Amino acid sequence: MKQKGKIKVIAGYAVRWLLPLALTVLLVWYMFRKVDFREMWHIVSHGVDYWWILAAMGISVVSHIMRALRWRIQLRGLGIEPPLMAVVCSIFGTYALNLVFPRLGEVWRCTYIANREHASFTTVVGSMVADRVADLIMVGLLTLLTFVVAAPALEAFLVKYPIGRGLVDAATNYKVWLAVLAVVLVVWGVFHFLRDTRIVSKIRSWIGQMWSGFAVVTRMKGKWGFLFFSIAIWTCYFFQLYVAFFAFPFTRALVSEPGTVAGMVPCLVAFVLSSIGMAVPSNGGLGPWNIAVMFGLAVYGISDAQGTAFSMLQWSGQTVMLIILGILTMAYIAVDRRGERPLKEEIEEMETEMSSTPIE
Repeated sequence: MKQKGKIKVIAGYAVRWLLPLALTVLLVWYMFRKVDFREMWHIVSHGVDYWWILAAMGISVVSHIMRALRWRIQLRGLGIEPPLMAVVCSIFGTYALNLVFPRLGEVWRCTYIANREHASFTTVVGSMVADRVADLIMVGLLTLLTFVVAAPALEAFLVKYPIGRGLVDAATNYKVWLAVLAVVLVVWGVFHFLRDTRIVSKIRSWIGQMWSGFAVVTRMKGKWGFLFFSIAIWTCYFFQLYVAFFAFPFTRALVSEPGTVAGMVPCLVAFVLSSIGMAVPSNGGLGPWNIAVMFGLAVYGISDAQGTAFSMLQWSGQTVMLIILGILTMAYIAVDRRGERPLKEEIEEMETEMSSTPIE
């Protein structure tokens, strides 16, 4: 039994960590297989204005702070009051950790805040789920906007890539919807007819705690602030990519087209495709994010070598920034000793004890 348990644990770790790593390697190989490395190196080493890459990194930091401010509103709605710096560093640490272990950063930030504030981990997870659902809604709205202003580009993406064709076929296949309905009915039956069993009761309790963290969005104070920060986060995401377009001559030409709206359309296409690509589990988005950006650029005549150079340089800049923020997070956690009294109070107590002790 112990041997089976060990095998199960190893298999679980393999699925969670090795599978995303293998997927990352596969997608990176796919990305580079047709690229002329000499041409790509020439592009990166000649004519790139790296100040725009630094500007994109700065906007990205602002977006992380905005996300922390939004999550803090949710936590306050649950009666959890961590200091702003702790929430900000939890977001920094999330993205830094996701570079190595995809999706583990989300678990870590919930664990860190729950332990620091002595709060329910499941409730904090619920607030994080609501945080991500808000992101999903924003991606959906942006995708609809892109279909309005650049429908041919997205249609070309769905036709060219198997995952796109698969999603379209699945969404229009009645058998898929019947299978989804059957699963829903089975789950409902288990929770209704077996609700008094021990395991189902535990799951119901866990779901209830998570739901309280999720549903706080509907009753918390600061709903308008939550909406504002949601828009601000994704505005920052868009402009960190838009700003990077000015770093390369070939992308600068795209955004310099007559008319502000027309100039932003190529960036909007690449941005929406890259946002969808981030749903694929990989190390820091390496692979799916790059391929999505490359295709978005290819629609507008950018070559594979140029698209690869752009996506890799932009991704590398963000990665360096996340490593720096991760180091800052570790330094903050090392200094932030919650639960310990300030040194001043300890010194004052020692002085009081010394003064009250009789001298023999």
